[in-house]
Amino acid sequence: MFEKLNTPEDVFHFKLGAALTMENNVLEMLGELESEARHDELKRLFRHHADETRRQIANIERSFELLGQDVDDFACPTIHALDKEGKVTIKKTEESIVDAVILAGATETEHHEIAVYETLITNAEARGATEVAKLLRQNLEQEQHTLEEVKGIAHRLAHEGYAVAA
Repeated sequence: MFEKLNTPEDVFHFKLGAALTMENNVLEMLGELESEARHDELKRLFRHHADETRRQIANIERSFELLGQDVDDFACPTIHALDKEGKVTIKKTEESIVDAVILAGATETEHHEIAVYETLITNAEARGATEVAKLLRQNLEQEQHTLEEVKGIAHRLAHEGYAVAA
């Protein structure tokens, strides 16, 4: 749609579309990671986050509607790169420790998603789109909660892994 982003609204629209692509890609990644994960706790986390991600996609689509704009999805190369890096690393990793690699990638992905939503919320508020900001804040809070869960599991598994290795 855009050859060049000329206004703050153009940038916001573009970034909102990139967030939609990001979440659709994350949804696909979660299914793949669930099948790769070894621990049931991690599999459950990915299933739960997939449900949240579906709601996040709906929130972004609703945001476009509230703004009176067509739903657009634009490239999100960062999430694609994180996915690619994760897949390559998983292939190189001994199966017994693959969850550590998965958790590292999940942490990186959550940090990226949090940064995206923080920027979108700032810009939604600046343009007076309070309902849009509210929807995006819901997504942000879910991402922050997921990050804390991922970090907790990663911390526990890392300590268990080093205790076994010692």
